[in-house]
Amino acid sequence: MRSDAWYKGRDRDSYIHRAWMRRGLPDDAFDGRAHIAIANTASDLAPCNSHLNEISDFVKNGIWEAGGVPLNMPTVSLGETQVRPTAMLWRNMSAMATEELLRANPIDGVVLLGGCDKTIPALLMAAASVDIPAIVVPGGPMLSGTFKGKALGCGTDVWKFSEELRAGKMSEADFLKSESSMIRSRGHCNTMGTASTMGCVAEALGMTIPGVAGTPAPDSRLLQSAQETGRLIVEMVKLDRKPSDVMTKGSFLNAIVTLAGIGGSTNAVVHLLAIAGRLGINLTLDDFDKTGSKVPLLANLQPAGNHLMEDFFRAGGLLALLNELKDLLDPTPITVTGKPLVNYLSDNSIFDETVIAKRDKPLQQSAGIAVLYGNLAPTGAVIKPAAASKELLQHKGKALVFDSIEDFHKRIDDPNLDVDKDTVLVLRGCGPKGYPGMPEVANMPIPQKLLKQGVRDMVRICDGRMSGTAYGTVILHVSPESAAGGPLALIKTGDVISLDVENRSLNVELTDDELAKRKPSTEMLDSLAAPQRGWEKMYIDHVMQANLGADLDFLVGSSGSQVSRESH
Repeated sequence: MRSDAWYKGRDRDSYIHRAWMRRGLPDDAFDGRAHIAIANTASDLAPCNSHLNEISDFVKNGIWEAGGVPLNMPTVSLGETQVRPTAMLWRNMSAMATEELLRANPIDGVVLLGGCDKTIPALLMAAASVDIPAIVVPGGPMLSGTFKGKALGCGTDVWKFSEELRAGKMSEADFLKSESSMIRSRGHCNTMGTASTMGCVAEALGMTIPGVAGTPAPDSRLLQSAQETGRLIVEMVKLDRKPSDVMTKGSFLNAIVTLAGIGGSTNAVVHLLAIAGRLGINLTLDDFDKTGSKVPLLANLQPAGNHLMEDFFRAGGLLALLNELKDLLDPTPITVTGKPLVNYLSDNSIFDETVIAKRDKPLQQSAGIAVLYGNLAPTGAVIKPAAASKELLQHKGKALVFDSIEDFHKRIDDPNLDVDKDTVLVLRGCGPKGYPGMPEVANMPIPQKLLKQGVRDMVRICDGRMSGTAYGTVILHVSPESAAGGPLALIKTGDVISLDVENRSLNVELTDDELAKRKPSTEMLDSLAAPQRGWEKMYIDHVMQANLGADLDFLVGSSGSQVSRESH
């Protein structure tokens, strides 16, 4: 056991390690039993994760049953809806802190408890870097709320209601009344947003017990799975089954197929790139297009469809969906159980084809993330065709440029704004360095004057991200970002922008010479963050671009689990 380096022996140091940890533990707790950390992101300020303490209790039960020693290890928790300026600013910090705690402490394995958007990616990044046996328990989606007899998709319906309010189609009283109906129970967003996506992606990577992803947070079966997870992690320690054994290149390609089939969040792109980077796996943006772009969309879930995660689970869940796509999956990668993911698919059926479509009747034939290149995105940008308007996937229009999110909010509802339905909205200064943290602002609200005319979608371009619960014809993650010298910094209002998703191109109709003569917008440069100290300064100095996963450059790769020196 790795923990033996702390506890075995009869000298002063092993005495100290054991004595301070006894506090009720049995004598044989230090006699070769697996010590299992429970990396717990429960927090009242991360409301989607506030129930994870209960899940932790059931994990502990399973660890004790299997002869291990469970140890609660609170770690950085990020509430997507709460922290400012954006939770993404601290994903890497959370990953780094968790990595260092896993390495520094006398533990043999870890159970990762996450839910809200950035917590599962951060935990997987940390586990990959330390590479001790690890397994995920996703916190699960909340139950479906209702308003005026209709199911509410948290996040997605917020965007819809907000636009209807601005268009004068919904009263302020109804808008505010719906607030108390939106969040019905514990758990994360009930749409196929980033949290649900990353739970499914974790399962596709092999890092959960197969079948657990998508289990609603209040469902007793999630607690059952948590206890089974506690038992399994002890077995994994005995067999030394590590993240690097489970998460291979084939696992990531399976995750990309999954991402397309479920109509998952574009945020999964930067998270998967970052996790792969920690493992030394050469995953690129092109892998998402090559592997996922032609995969059919089978999950009829908001924001790309109509239903919610509770319906998805009832209809058969992720394994039933993947059974339809089995021929597209790499059959070789194992899961945390030691068996390949494909071994768990054949016994799973679809129980409601209005929620999960059959392969021969997909919602969309080719729905995966599309990667765009051109003189506006030399190293790539992404779009989610499943959530876009088909008629806008090939489009040409004049740019209307905003130099910051503050500039956008100040001008977007000006009745004299020179904008029409064909205009391309461009928002810059929102990339990893520029904001900092790459916020979810790319799904810009439609100008109020156009909303009143009935317009509900426009082409929008940004170097930031958008919520996985959002929808629309939005080009995201443009790299290099404007704050890092990308061409988005050079665009002017009135420039003609051409989008052609089928041909994977995004261009401004300017020659290379014309672009070279331009200088970055002074207003955009003035808006950029310039911290002098602390995490934000470290982040800006070291964060990589979106096409590389927006990890910190010195965190790529891993350091393993070895600690070179004793503490006393």
